[in-house]
Amino acid sequence: MNRRKFLQSTATLGTGLGIALAAPPFIARAASKELLVAEPVHSTGYLPMYIAMANGYFAESDIVVKIVTIESGGGHTNAVLSGQAFAFIGGPEHNAFAKAKGAELRAVVHCVDRGNVYLCAAKGHEPKDRDWPSYFKGKSVAVGPYSGTPNSIMRYLLAKWKLDAKRDVTLIEVPNSAVPAAVRGGQAVIGNSTEPMITQGIRQNIWSEPFFNVPKELGPYAYSTINIRLDSIQKEPEVVRGFVKGMVKGLKFLYANPNEAAEIAKKQFPTMALEDLKATLDRSFSDEMWSKDGMISKEAWATGSAVVREAGILKADIKYEQIIDMSFVESVRASL
Repeated sequence: MNRRKFLQSTATLGTGLGIALAAPPFIARAASKELLVAEPVHSTGYLPMYIAMANGYFAESDIVVKIVTIESGGGHTNAVLSGQAFAFIGGPEHNAFAKAKGAELRAVVHCVDRGNVYLCAAKGHEPKDRDWPSYFKGKSVAVGPYSGTPNSIMRYLLAKWKLDAKRDVTLIEVPNSAVPAAVRGGQAVIGNSTEPMITQGIRQNIWSEPFFNVPKELGPYAYSTINIRLDSIQKEPEVVRGFVKGMVKGLKFLYANPNEAAEIAKKQFPTMALEDLKATLDRSFSDEMWSKDGMISKEAWATGSAVVREAGILKADIKYEQIIDMSFVESVRASL
């Protein structure tokens, strides 16, 4: 029953029973704005957003954020384009894909500033050296869906190593969260995955420590940003500003309070041991995973653009200013 019908039925009930209902004084307050954010996988990479939710940083701007996990290559983007979600968290290359087709999306605040994937080998299949073309040739690799950022990075690396993604290797494309299961089940001997699955896979003896560290190899990278429709900026700038402010506060809290951040992460990943979560976060801090201030640098987009263009997924040269808007981050930084 919706609120209006509920109130109508309650009023009718009160009249029918002859009950005088005394109304308490009412203080007008703006109703909270509920925003749905689509994520491609439930990941500790998005911890700054989970922190902002848990600590009430969005609520300070009368915003309630809810998340939905959509594990398909472009599903999170489509949820925003169709108006079902306010934002998606993911690579701004999806904004470029949309731009090339005539749609307008903008990245408004940064989250993950490194390519947040690692390559792990099943036990007994670890590389003996860094001759990557020889090591990868003929092997099967479990990776997320086509057009998702982890998949694009894998194709980019293969191209760098002069390997054909169809002829020289077998890409087992599965939902991101299913990569460990694909390696455990023997479908693949290499896993392209992220935290917390990396640490979970190590603890479960699915694979060894990562043999290829993408965050360190590729450097600053616009890997996971908050992306919204351009018309949201035009029609609801204060809502966008409130959301961005919450994200920046979440980023700052993460760096200032790592132990408390781990406790918040535990609520998002309740089945994972706290010591494993701390190991996950230690790896991420060591690899400088998260943005410190919400700004997306031009260098970070240059890397993201190079990955999808050299992987053959994006044909057009989409410029930074066409898909990234840092005006909200710049406007809130002075007040934090």
